[in-house]
Amino acid sequence: MAKENLVKIAQLSCGSEYSGIQKEIDTAANVVNAEIFFPEISIEDVQNVEENFGFKVASPDLKLMMARAKSIVEGKTMADAVLIASCFRCAEGALVRNEIRRYIYANSKIPVISYSFTERTTSSTLLTRLEALTTTARRRSLLAREKQEGLTAGIDSGSTTTKAVIMKDDQIIGTGWVPTIKVVESASEALDKALVEAGITRDEIQAIGVTGYGRFLLSEEFNADLVQEEITVNSKGAVYLANSQHGPSTVIDIGGMDNKAIAVQDGIPGMFTMGGICAGASGRFLEMTSKRLGVDITELGDLAVKGMQQNVEMNSYCIVFGIQSLVNSLAKGSAQEDVAAAACYSVVEQVFEQQLQEIDVKEPLIMVGGSSLIEGVPKAMEELLKIKVTVPPHSQYIGAVGAALLVSGFIDK
Repeated sequence: MAKENLVKIAQLSCGSEYSGIQKEIDTAANVVNAEIFFPEISIEDVQNVEENFGFKVASPDLKLMMARAKSIVEGKTMADAVLIASCFRCAEGALVRNEIRRYIYANSKIPVISYSFTERTTSSTLLTRLEALTTTARRRSLLAREKQEGLTAGIDSGSTTTKAVIMKDDQIIGTGWVPTIKVVESASEALDKALVEAGITRDEIQAIGVTGYGRFLLSEEFNADLVQEEITVNSKGAVYLANSQHGPSTVIDIGGMDNKAIAVQDGIPGMFTMGGICAGASGRFLEMTSKRLGVDITELGDLAVKGMQQNVEMNSYCIVFGIQSLVNSLAKGSAQEDVAAAACYSVVEQVFEQQLQEIDVKEPLIMVGGSSLIEGVPKAMEELLKIKVTVPPHSQYIGAVGAALLVSGFIDK
C-alpha cells in the first residue's frame, strides 16, 4: 500500500490494553500510515464530564472516553479521525460508545468509526475499517466529487462476484458481472464484458479505479490509477446512483461475505460499521436458502414477497442454526414462500441489531449490492424500520460505479 500523508487518529477506548488488542490496532494503523494517540485531558475534565453528557457511568475508563470526546469537539485536541472502541461484552461500554459517536458526529466534521472488539480481534480485521477512516480524512475533496468525467473504468472485486463498469461523461455505457473464482481472471472477464457492451477497447480507457477484496492484486494487473477500500467507494456509488449526494443519507450494503452500514452527509461518509458476528447476515445465507428451496437466487425475492415471515421461526444470528431452522420449518410443512420471507427477514434483522445500532439512520435509506435485488430483502427492511427503502438502478454495481466516478478525478485535464 502506497504511503500517503500521516493521519492522526484519536483513540477513545476502554479495555484495549488488557484485552491484548492494542497492538493489533497499532499494527493496522501503521499499515495505513496513521498515528494512534490518546488525547490528554485533566482530572477536572474527567470529573465534570458526566454533567455534559447527562448520565453517569461506573467505569473510570468510560468517563475518560467521554472526557476525551469532549476535548476533541471543543477543539482542545486536534485529530483527523476518531476510533471509538469497547469490549463487546460490556453493555455500559456499548451505551457510552454510541453516545460518544453521536456526540462527535453531530458536533464536528471528523470521520468516526465505532467498533466492538473481542480478544480475538486482529489487525487484518481492523485494516479495512482503518483504511476507510484514513481515506475519508485524506480524500475528502475527492469523495465530494459529484460527476464522472472522461472515459473511465471501475472494477469491484468482491468475495462472491466481480463487477466492472465503463463510464463516459457521467453515463454508464457498459457493465460486466461474473462470479469471483480467480481474482485477476474474473476481473479481466468482467471488464471485457463491460468493454464489449460499451463498444470500446482497453486502450481507450483514460483511468481505471479498483476496489473490493482483490483490489491490491488488481492494482498491479491493471496499473490502476485509484486503489481504494470498498466502504468509501461503495457509499459514493450508492448516493450517486440514488441521486442523493446532498444532505444526509444511509447506505446499507449486504454483501456476499459481510455487510456495511454507512451514514453519509453530502456524499461523504461520516460514520460507518462493517461486518457482523456471523455469515447469517450476509448474502451467503440467502444463497444457501435458495439452494435448499430448489430455486435460483434470482427467484428468491419473488418467492419472499408472497410469503409471511412471522409464520416461520428463523434463527437470526448463526448461518448454521439458520439453515437448521429452515430445514425444520420445511419438514413441518411450512410454505416455501413463508420460509423465503423469513430468511430475508432474519438477514435484515441481524443487520439492524448489529450494524444499524452503530450509526444514526437517516432517510433516504439506500440499499445496494446484489442482495438488494432480492425483493424480499428491501421489503423486510421497510417492515422493520417503517421507512421507505430506495434501491437505485445498477445497485449491484455500486462499487464499480464509485470507482469509475472517483478515478475520473485523476484524469489529466
